[in-house]
Amino acid sequence: MKNLTDSFVSLGHWPSAGSFGFNTDILATNPINLSVVFGVLIFFGKGVLNDLLDNRKQRILSTIRNSEELRRGAVEQLERARARLRKVEMEADEYRINGYSEIEREKENLINATCDSLERLENYKNETLHFEQQRAISQVRQRVLQQALQGALGTLNSCLNSELHFRTIRANIGILGSMEEITD
Repeated sequence: MKNLTDSFVSLGHWPSAGSFGFNTDILATNPINLSVVFGVLIFFGKGVLNDLLDNRKQRILSTIRNSEELRRGAVEQLERARARLRKVEMEADEYRINGYSEIEREKENLINATCDSLERLENYKNETLHFEQQRAISQVRQRVLQQALQGALGTLNSCLNSELHFRTIRANIGILGSMEEITD
């Protein structure tokens, strides 16, 4: 804790501030600040992110299973349509003289309707997956940001005690006083 405090506060840096002051050396303090923030984000956000991703994965897998069931239903419908088609073809042999062209139209309509139905189901499945993925990404981003901010605030609040707070206020007052003397 003392090393962390010393990296932000430099004793004797400004003579007008007494024995307390801020370390304004950006190259010395920024890597420390960034490493603390990244450490807090990784420590607090990793578990939450894993849980969110696992939950999202389960929801996506459930959606995929539902889509597969819909696809299986469409395949069964296709098989029934093919059985019906075979039946229609057998009847076509019997009625070839009277209505061969009409039976062929019904056959094509049946195949086209089934293909269209399969295409719609496949498009619906793809749209659902894309939508769920985008929503999951958005939720994960929001949760990670929220957790990171909460973790950072908690860490800052736990590290800032009243003595350090009063020392910081005194140093800032000293800095403002010296700045006022310079401008006068």
